[in-house]
Amino acid sequence: MALPNFQEIMLPLLKFAGDQKEHSFREAVEHIANLFKVSEEERSEVLPSGQYILDNRVGWARTYLKKSGLLETTKRSYFKITELGLQLLQENPQKIDIHFLKRFPQFREFVEASKDRRNRKEDVIGELEVEENLPETPQELMEKAYQKIRNELASELLNLVKKVSPHFFERLVVELLLKMGYGGSLRDAGKAIGRTRDGGIDGIIKEDKLGLDAIYI
Repeated sequence: MALPNFQEIMLPLLKFAGDQKEHSFREAVEHIANLFKVSEEERSEVLPSGQYILDNRVGWARTYLKKSGLLETTKRSYFKITELGLQLLQENPQKIDIHFLKRFPQFREFVEASKDRRNRKEDVIGELEVEENLPETPQELMEKAYQKIRNELASELLNLVKKVSPHFFERLVVELLLKMGYGGSLRDAGKAIGRTRDGGIDGIIKEDKLGLDAIYI
């Protein structure tokens, strides 16, 4: 089955903490993975940043429950249920999601504070978009948006490079190789040639900073 979204994880996570014991984040991830029968292949799915998607979703579910006063941090990477969380479980809720959490004043304050930060544009990454119908965590959405921007920029740059003059392109290739660690500087290690009857050589760089070997481009 597909990975559960972070809102689907909220109620099972609160029930997991319902034994009133202190639990580690890793224990929570293992419990959710087993409960939802997450396969090894699904567990290995990662975000562009390299973080496991399941870990990210459990983490955000835990954060939202903490912001609502249902869970509390006991020490780094450890948490336990609060009295408010126990009271909620006694109500036997069928579902916990962002809409449900808005019944708690702490969560509403958290939502408003997040909106204020976004309105002031103080948070570069767009702190916690608290939308009720979010299937993905805010971090997932931000990383996807960032990746989309990178891809669009790469495509735009490629189109620009295709339109430059041959001389500019030759120099660009040499400078790129130098930035990758070949040679020392453009003046000392690279030279764009690109002249007629140059034997097809467009540039020369040194293989290393000592300049022991030359590479003809």
